[in-house]
Amino acid sequence: MKSFIKGCLGGFIGMLLFTIFSIIILTFIIKSIIPEKEEIKINKNSILHLKLNYEINDRTDDNPFNNTSLLNLKFGKNLGLNDLIKCFKKAENDSNIKAVFIEIGLFDAGLATIEELRNVIINFRNKTKKPVIIYADYYLQKAYYLSTAADKIYLNPTGIVDFKGLSYQTLFFKEMLKKVGLEPQIIRHGKYKNAIEPFVNDSMSIENEMQLKEYVNSLWNNILTEISEQRKISIVKLNNIADSLLSFDAENAYKLSLIDGLKYYDEVLEELCKIAEKKSAKELELISFNKYLDYRIPFNYTKKKEKIAILYATGQIDLGKNETDIIGSDSFIKELKKIKEDNNIKALVIRVNSPGGNAIASEAIWREINLIKKKIPVIVSMGDVAASGGYYIACPADVIVANKNTLTGSIGVFGLLWNAKPLFKDKIGINIDGVKTNKYSDIGTMFRKITPYEEKIIQNQVEKVYNTFVNHVMEGRKLTYSQVDSIGQGRIWSGIMAKQIKLIDEIGGLEKAIQIAKEKAKIKGDVKIKEFPEKLPFYMEIMKSLENENVLINTNKLLREINSFAKLYTEEYGIYTRLPFNIIVN
Repeated sequence: MKSFIKGCLGGFIGMLLFTIFSIIILTFIIKSIIPEKEEIKINKNSILHLKLNYEINDRTDDNPFNNTSLLNLKFGKNLGLNDLIKCFKKAENDSNIKAVFIEIGLFDAGLATIEELRNVIINFRNKTKKPVIIYADYYLQKAYYLSTAADKIYLNPTGIVDFKGLSYQTLFFKEMLKKVGLEPQIIRHGKYKNAIEPFVNDSMSIENEMQLKEYVNSLWNNILTEISEQRKISIVKLNNIADSLLSFDAENAYKLSLIDGLKYYDEVLEELCKIAEKKSAKELELISFNKYLDYRIPFNYTKKKEKIAILYATGQIDLGKNETDIIGSDSFIKELKKIKEDNNIKALVIRVNSPGGNAIASEAIWREINLIKKKIPVIVSMGDVAASGGYYIACPADVIVANKNTLTGSIGVFGLLWNAKPLFKDKIGINIDGVKTNKYSDIGTMFRKITPYEEKIIQNQVEKVYNTFVNHVMEGRKLTYSQVDSIGQGRIWSGIMAKQIKLIDEIGGLEKAIQIAKEKAKIKGDVKIKEFPEKLPFYMEIMKSLENENVLINTNKLLREINSFAKLYTEEYGIYTRLPFNIIVN
């Protein structure tokens, strides 16, 4: 009976998933055969409108399965940082765009991404003198940081401004692992390499606590400085506001000049009507960023064949092919070779947003970057994080550009093996036995503890990888071994700190990296930007997703992170250049 019920339930779930996927595929097939809409027209005094209620990634993801809930079957495309920048740049030269209106909801982004978008908004305002108005029912701290780039910040009268300072917490699993009988076996180089601490400690080490304090304080000081410049509030006063939580009351937030007014949504629309010279909200022409991205301003496009390539390196580094949030070394190297073979590409910008990963994969990518560097200039633009293996692949670049809030460095190496024998034998009563041809044929197995000799062999390999890593940084950054080692040891740095110790060259975002690439390639005037990996058509993205065994996991960011982390730390090749989980500061 149980088997019958189980079979029926399995069949029902299978049919349900098949039906959902069929509906999705049919939706996009119908969409693809419907005639294209008429050319988009933007009328005079239009307002560019952005609803920011999603996670901002480096690049717009056209795959309908990623970051999409299968429960509501919502197929909207969330613009990445690259396309948000394109819209602002396009609006600079568009006389029909009168202002920009941003509605902020529950959005998510790293502090470096917010810093970069914030600078884009400020530059837009300075160049065009067009007003940028931001409204929210409430401002979480990251949202408020972004909002301070605007001319006017409005808040719902019943809302709050969450302004309290930054914090970072992590989980420690030592006692849990002990209770379930799972023993981590750690071999590392780098006293700051905190990736393994959650498995072996109950709390932060002194070294880790020190580096995290300095890192978080660096971020906070930069945020305070930038808010102070835009809002004309002293840093001392901003810290006092954070310490007292005064901004949680809307009236206080207004009196303290954190915002420009307490307004309901309809009142904000009335102000936009005045800007756009309209009599009522019904006459307002709010142009969504998604629609505006497809709009072509009538001007002469460049006919130049000279191109700059932007190659996105987003996610954990691993061997093999690309997956969602995973940089597969084989796929990445294939893209590099494709770029190298295109004689019209005069420079390469690699956008790195990676916490690192597999050491062998990082080395393979590093080698290929060195080869392409002999032909064209290579510039690295760092996003929210470019650390450990992420810095490994960045260090050979001609110029490295990072945001002030970028997390980078973490030049360190560790190995991780698991001894699950106590779990199997003592907890659930399973004994393990087997045969082997040689003394250490079963090295790395999870069914026994490693011997002192095996630990020595793995430690030697870790030291070798660390020395290779340091030598690569020496060569790329023109530093001595002792200089790199003193700022290495697995220690993390903010972008502004990394500039001081010469791990990076310039502070800035993707736009600055492109400008440097143009200068290095001696390109004058306009240039074509070509992004890699090249995007697949919708139907191919769908088929690719359906072939992926983790298609349901890929619809949820947290599940993707857990899956990729588990995949990395249980693989056969156990030498890593990676950060712990993901360091998220709030």
